[in-house]
Amino acid sequence: MEKANEKGVVVVIVGAGPAGLAAAACLNGHGVANVVLEREDCSASLWRNRAYDRLKLHLGKQFCELPHMPFPSNSPTFIPRAQFVEYLDNYKSQFEVKLYCRRSVESASYDDQTGKWRIVARNTGSGEHEVYVAEFLVVATGENSEGVMPEVDGLESFGGEVMHSNKYRNGSGFRGKNVLVVGCGNSGMEIAYDLWNHGANTSIVARSPVEVFTKEIVFIGMVLIKFLPRRIVDILMRLLSKLKYGDFTKYGLQRPKHGAFRVKAATGRTPTIDVGAMERIKDGEIKVFSSIKSIHGKLVTFVNNTRSQFEAIIFATGYRSNVRKWLQGGDDLFNSQGMTKVRDQWKGENGLYSVGFSQWGLFGIANDARNVANDINFELQRRRKSE
Repeated sequence: MEKANEKGVVVVIVGAGPAGLAAAACLNGHGVANVVLEREDCSASLWRNRAYDRLKLHLGKQFCELPHMPFPSNSPTFIPRAQFVEYLDNYKSQFEVKLYCRRSVESASYDDQTGKWRIVARNTGSGEHEVYVAEFLVVATGENSEGVMPEVDGLESFGGEVMHSNKYRNGSGFRGKNVLVVGCGNSGMEIAYDLWNHGANTSIVARSPVEVFTKEIVFIGMVLIKFLPRRIVDILMRLLSKLKYGDFTKYGLQRPKHGAFRVKAATGRTPTIDVGAMERIKDGEIKVFSSIKSIHGKLVTFVNNTRSQFEAIIFATGYRSNVRKWLQGGDDLFNSQGMTKVRDQWKGENGLYSVGFSQWGLFGIANDARNVANDINFELQRRRKSE
């Protein structure tokens, strides 16, 4: 019998981003009862509140749609952020996702005696704690839960504005300022281009080798990978990149040793999709620096001992999982960094699942959600037959 402060449910899903919404929709399709717990006051908070204004999906829409709901045929190939948020809102409504917002999960543990998961969440609206007892637990908080700020010698002495890219919206407040963007991935390159468009004196730090493509080149690669070996597609994509951008090592950027699909499969790291920054780098309007060595006041020294003054630094240095802060156990599925131990792994022991940790973006989320829902439904049917 349930205790007064406990709520029994078949499935608890933690996280209401695209992964959590997709998992709930697929489970609802099977008629499996579930609830989604979200720490923010809305679904898709990363896309709604922590993404810059000019962001568009970097892959074609057919690679980004969630299960059972394609994008409208008249929508653009590369979906703008606002339109994607609208799509997610419609998705949540159409599939009647049962969402509890402002529920910050503080712990989730498996009880060997009851054979169920006990999830403790704080209702940040009321301040009260709620306990959910579930047969299955789906972790859908994803790999982008918290922004990563690297340790930089002297950063605390910096006399200007410092922010992570998840706080950046647009460059309107940086006109005429010397701004340094740390990181040359998708966010870093696009933010640098946006800053330049708003009249900032923009520089970027290229900390590691980077593969750069246009959206069209990536679209070609995503189509070809269905029919050709990965090695061949990587060769073709690099050839197209070189035809487009030439030898960009002269501008301070380095290409990685291996091709984009090989790197993605091995590390989960995605190539950078250029939206205009490369032309500005080639003409010298966006400067490229090596890694930061130290900061003193507004003076930044780089590892090659060049120096420059900046009034703002934006760290486009990625995200990390927060799973290990609240999940107790689950060591068969998650490693110490809160990522799945094996790429594309979505199932653990004792009814533990993950959606959105495959590092294949929205395409991987859709696959995970289908697999998890199908497996839970199969397990429930098996249990009913054995009763």
